[in-house]
Amino acid sequence: MRPTAILETILYTPDLDAAEAFYSDILGLELYSKQAGRQIFYRCGGQMLLIFDARETVKPLPASAKLPVPPHGATGEGHVCFAASTDEITRWRTHLQASGVAIEADFDWPGGGRSIYFRDPAGNCLEFAEPRIWKLS
Repeated sequence: MRPTAILETILYTPDLDAAEAFYSDILGLELYSKQAGRQIFYRCGGQMLLIFDARETVKPLPASAKLPVPPHGATGEGHVCFAASTDEITRWRTHLQASGVAIEADFDWPGGGRSIYFRDPAGNCLEFAEPRIWKLS
């Protein structure tokens, strides 16, 4: 047996309000749910992007909690790559720059495919890339 897909990816931020403004307003992701001061969840295609405040999620939940999710968290900057076509990457670059988001890198991979890199308000490294960089269609 082996996993066949990634269902959710998590990033961490100390400022959920700034993250929500960025992911909702600039990236246009669909807000799925949120718990003030703890987490925001976004639908992204067939996957979920979860953004947590690690200062809260590292705390064990009380024994009476409805869902027994173990504590977890991370410090430092994470990375997520969103799939996009060549044309979409060009449009994303223009949109991000018009929104005041700096593009840190824009290049073609030696094996084919383009990527652009930028950061969210927490400093997480985000990327739009063509799936063919990984030989995926």
